[in-house]
Amino acid sequence: MKFVPLSLPAARRDIESLHEFLLQCKKLFVLTGAGISTPSGIPDYRSEGVGLYARSKDRPVQYQDFLKHAHVRQRYWARNFVGWPRFSSFLPNSAHLKLAEWERCGLVHSLVTQNVDALHYKAGSHKVIELHGSSHRVECLQCKRIVPRVAIQRQIERDNPHWHAEIVGSMAPDGDIQLSQDQVKDFKVPVCSHCDGILKPQIIFFGDNVPKPIVENIYSRLTESDSILVLGSSLQVFSGYRFLRAGKEQGKSIAIVNIGPTRADNIADVKVDAECVEVLQEITLKDVGIS
Repeated sequence: MKFVPLSLPAARRDIESLHEFLLQCKKLFVLTGAGISTPSGIPDYRSEGVGLYARSKDRPVQYQDFLKHAHVRQRYWARNFVGWPRFSSFLPNSAHLKLAEWERCGLVHSLVTQNVDALHYKAGSHKVIELHGSSHRVECLQCKRIVPRVAIQRQIERDNPHWHAEIVGSMAPDGDIQLSQDQVKDFKVPVCSHCDGILKPQIIFFGDNVPKPIVENIYSRLTESDSILVLGSSLQVFSGYRFLRAGKEQGKSIAIVNIGPTRADNIADVKVDAECVEVLQEITLKDVGIS
């Protein structure tokens, strides 16, 4: 299924404005959202017509529900277990690769992503801050031990040798596959191998807060930067939007590339209403002042 919403090609004058913006950048602060990963096949929540909220009545798990209710954790892990092989196999697209190239050339000072798919790391970027965590890591909420998600997949397979579920729904943005309650009732939930504590992917669930050290690190990197580029985010979630507001207060130039309106359009110096991959394909190293 195609998860990129319909959009018109970028206007030539907007591409030229983005060229001019990038030529002035020396230490670029990049913020990416789901719109940079939808061309890789990962759905988002809010895109008109194709996002999860438009396609389904299914909603992401709430943090407090996950903590308080064993049946919520059972449902979550069963769905995540089924979806993981596909979710973990997604590959970066040309937009991810372009940002990695810009980093190697010294243009990108910081790359903050709201995505949990690890595609920036797969593309070769290193200056990445995962604002909402990563689905590729799992944390014990009791002893705080962190293990790779692939290790938990093997643990679940060992603990559920006879459990199997046919996929009956589409994938959610965090990699879950819709399953019926009957399908998950016999699923054994993984627990920490060290202390039997509750395991949770190291991502920020709805209703949870981004850890303060991560927020402070991002503000620090923002202060060091001279301009902000947003790629593929409507900025509806405050956890990302606050950095745009702070950047504007610091007098930084702001450019946004996104299909449709964003929460920060009124403070942006450049807005390109188009798909990220299409737009970044128009930008060469020469266009950003690198020969």
